[in-house]
Amino acid sequence: MSHSMSSPRNIQLVFETYQKARLVFVQTMADLATRATNVKCLESAGVLELLRPLLSDGCSTVRQCAVVAAARLAEHDEGVARQILNSGMLTIAIENLNKFNVYYKRSALYLIRAIAKHNEELASAIVRLGALEHIVSCLEDFDTQVKENAAWALGYIGKHSEHLAGLVVDAGTLPLLVLTFQEPEMSLKQIVAGALVDLAQHKPEAVVDAGAICHLVRGLENQDPKLKRSTLCALGAVAGARASLGEAVVAGGALPPALLHAGHDAAPVRRAAACLLRDIVKHSVDLAQLVVNTGGCGPLVELLSEGTGGARIPACMALGYIAGQSDQLAMAVIEAKAVVVLVEILQSNEVQDADLCAAAWTLGHIAKHSPQHSLAIAVANALPRLLQLYTNPKSSNEVKARASCALKQSLQCCLHRPALEPLLHAAPTCILKYVLAQYAKV
Repeated sequence: MSHSMSSPRNIQLVFETYQKARLVFVQTMADLATRATNVKCLESAGVLELLRPLLSDGCSTVRQCAVVAAARLAEHDEGVARQILNSGMLTIAIENLNKFNVYYKRSALYLIRAIAKHNEELASAIVRLGALEHIVSCLEDFDTQVKENAAWALGYIGKHSEHLAGLVVDAGTLPLLVLTFQEPEMSLKQIVAGALVDLAQHKPEAVVDAGAICHLVRGLENQDPKLKRSTLCALGAVAGARASLGEAVVAGGALPPALLHAGHDAAPVRRAAACLLRDIVKHSVDLAQLVVNTGGCGPLVELLSEGTGGARIPACMALGYIAGQSDQLAMAVIEAKAVVVLVEILQSNEVQDADLCAAAWTLGHIAKHSPQHSLAIAVANALPRLLQLYTNPKSSNEVKARASCALKQSLQCCLHRPALEPLLHAAPTCILKYVLAQYAKV
């Protein structure tokens, strides 16, 4: 080797060239990993074995890009996520979480959630590595994106099962999430609300005990539709679990804004509001009465006319739950002109089976109380259409079952002869016996 080649400057150049090559490699891998179609090719080329030592590289940018590349690969493919876990790559990232700068921390949390999102088995493995303690500590970080990624990871771990949600809650997560939800950054609020939805589905009592309800209700004052939707979903997950939790949500002041948001411009917000109202009224006559007294039937009936957006079915079910609780509440649903719209849904040829099932189910709950209630269904000409849906060979089994049940509930109270007569000639034996029984009463 010549003397010029072994000079300090040239030696330094070799190291600089090596560092640049590593940097170009990890940056290119991170870019390629953004496309799911590239994952198999990168995996077969041995990308994980090459990235592994770079997770602890001496250069901070190389380290961070290596973690991002691994996270993107894991996000797209469960098999790759499992390999990253089994090869110890995630262990390295967790151990380094609090050693390096804020960018590394963001990337390591991204890797955790990219693996956790796939299934309960992978999420459980992350917990066994002792990751929860590190993630929870990141909720107290000064950096907003670190807090966002931490909240996201906790939601992704907790959403898979009650056991995992319990471990996340036991790690002291909820008070910190509630605190973080009150911070001004909109994207942080959205992600924390999403994490609260994931945890509330399995541990609703813990969410209430952490004092989240009043803060979630206050969060509805924000104008951002994404935040409104997530917040309504979190309240719905709590309210739907048990009557006492439904009462806690109502006591926290959720009912007036829920009714207000049933008329929001954004379809996902309207749907989330309808789901929340459904989850409140299903528990008891008292909660249903409260919704009716607050003027709940009108907004719900308006949502029945929506063909798209997904609000129709939860609104329909909310009205069915209200009507099913008592004869007075069923009369309130009739007076809100719900029956006409429900029959229109049944008559339409462009609705999904789920809409037909929900409309039939709700009509049955309205009609079942008395001849007066059944008369409202009969006068709206619902019975021939229900019979048609029941006897139509093209109807699905679910539609047939719902139509049959609604017919029986309606006929057992119906004394309106003009509605009964057409059924005498068209009804099959299993329905005809109910028609004849009503004739005997008349």
